[in-house]
Amino acid sequence: MNAPLTFDISRRGVLRSLIGGSMLLPGIVSQLLAEDAAPDPLAPKPTHFPPKAKRVIFLYMSGGVSHVDSWDHKPKLFADAGQTVPVNEFQGRKGDYKMFLKRPQWEFSPHGQCGTQVSSLFPHMAECVDDLCVIRSMKSDHTNHYEATLGIHTGSFTFARPSIGSWVSYGLGTVNRNLPSFVVIAPQSPYAGGQVWGSDFLPGAHQGTLVVPGPEPVANIQRRAASSRLQEMELGTMAKMNRRHLAARADDPLLTARIKSFETAFGMQAEMPEVFDLSKESDATLKLYGLERGSTKGFAWQCLVARRLAEHGVRFVELIDVGSSSNWDAHGDMLTHAPLAKNIDQPIAGLLRDLKQRGMLEDTLVVWTTEFGRTPFNAAAGAAGREHHHWVFSSWLAGAGVKPGITYGESDEYGINVGKDPVHVHDFHATILHLMGLDHERLTYRHTGRDYRLTDVHGNVVTPILA
Repeated sequence: MNAPLTFDISRRGVLRSLIGGSMLLPGIVSQLLAEDAAPDPLAPKPTHFPPKAKRVIFLYMSGGVSHVDSWDHKPKLFADAGQTVPVNEFQGRKGDYKMFLKRPQWEFSPHGQCGTQVSSLFPHMAECVDDLCVIRSMKSDHTNHYEATLGIHTGSFTFARPSIGSWVSYGLGTVNRNLPSFVVIAPQSPYAGGQVWGSDFLPGAHQGTLVVPGPEPVANIQRRAASSRLQEMELGTMAKMNRRHLAARADDPLLTARIKSFETAFGMQAEMPEVFDLSKESDATLKLYGLERGSTKGFAWQCLVARRLAEHGVRFVELIDVGSSSNWDAHGDMLTHAPLAKNIDQPIAGLLRDLKQRGMLEDTLVVWTTEFGRTPFNAAAGAAGREHHHWVFSSWLAGAGVKPGITYGESDEYGINVGKDPVHVHDFHATILHLMGLDHERLTYRHTGRDYRLTDVHGNVVTPILA
């Protein structure tokens, strides 16, 4: 953050010495917009009604996972592969098309006591189906990656709006002021970039903080002062300067917010390295996730760190498995799903088991989703890949307040359209907020003369899946 030009050199020097680059941490830099005059936007807030979940771990698979190759078993698609079906739209273009049905690449079998059918693409998650509520009737509004990614995160398919994690942070605040309330762990930038975790018009304190797997997950988090005692002295000096500086600018709420951001950055220096320190995790726990000791990369590391962030009071943790390239966008060959599945399958199953054995699944909502599915058909017979498909796809929920071991909704016989109980992205969001004790119609923010909400003017809680 660049200091205002009115700052004197000595004050600037103290700030640089204090935490230097740490003030560039995403979600900390843009603390509190001027519209919000509250003394602490991250202070814990009451829910609208008793919540089932205290926190969310949001697992996002970028690029469009094929529902008919993973969670949505379609025997007739196996049987009728190669035959043609009429459709009135293809990749966003209206018209009369004859498409060739494509056989799923992986076989399905029932799992668990509930008997939910899952393909061999996800053998580890298949063993956890008794804890899952698989939704097979998801719907989105757009067939392009950018818009669909924006939609599944913000409820808006056209304009940048606050992310669901930002809305949860805004609605609930945080229980640990030393850490951000919303953290995103991603190895690469996804479609729509930082808008995926942006706070847009909400106070900037609710923007997601980006963590990048690797040896330095958050840049400049280590203390630059020679000792903690020296840093405490610098903090005291800075506090005096801040009070004097603020006294002359009492009508500037943004300045007050920036001062508070220094406190959060200092708290992160103390606590975030501890979250990333996996040295005390047992060999059994690392094996559960499929993580080699000392490794700081891969989805296994992301999942284990997500559990630790949840333990430390972070309200909303999102994990993005890959970025805007080399992802699940399997136009050329569906077999590219295989290595991507291997990256996430055991870690996600490990996360579910780890949360459950620690008693955390009872109040943690785990969400698995992608932006849309993939076509059960192709324009050419024998095509190896699949195209984008937003008419119907699959997601799942697990944990706090969700009925375990069930499926909800159906696609039609080929997995082309919703056949029963549609769940639009807006309904999905309304349900997640409901489980966190938030009424999606009451969680609003006044901006440019109107009240905005995550679900805009849409959305219904999917009550049949609630425990």
